[in-house]
Amino acid sequence: MFYRRKYYIVKSDFVGEFNRHFNQTNLPNQLKHGARLVGRWMKDNGDNTHEIFAIWEYDSYEDYVEIESKVRGDMPHVQRVKDWYEKNGGKDYILKNHILEVRNEALESTVEVTR
Repeated sequence: MFYRRKYYIVKSDFVGEFNRHFNQTNLPNQLKHGARLVGRWMKDNGDNTHEIFAIWEYDSYEDYVEIESKVRGDMPHVQRVKDWYEKNGGKDYILKNHILEVRNEALESTVEVTR
């Protein structure tokens, strides 16, 4: 199995819009192409920002690469994302004023499995 964490720091006043975008646009497209969501959580940082992160599961790293290629190659989805950015001021504006940090990280298990 391969796991990844998608992590964001989002200004608190943009959290609702950001979560709607995830649930209505990004999640359905990821699932459509075979990604499996373990869960998605957020916490208030107490400084007018929220940490939001999702854990995704794939059968292998190679499957992750293939699924991401399908997600990014889904032109109707790509257009929906572009439209969302434009509706909210443009990608540069959002990444400067609302989404302050983005990380996409591979996760490694620390559990030793014995059978």
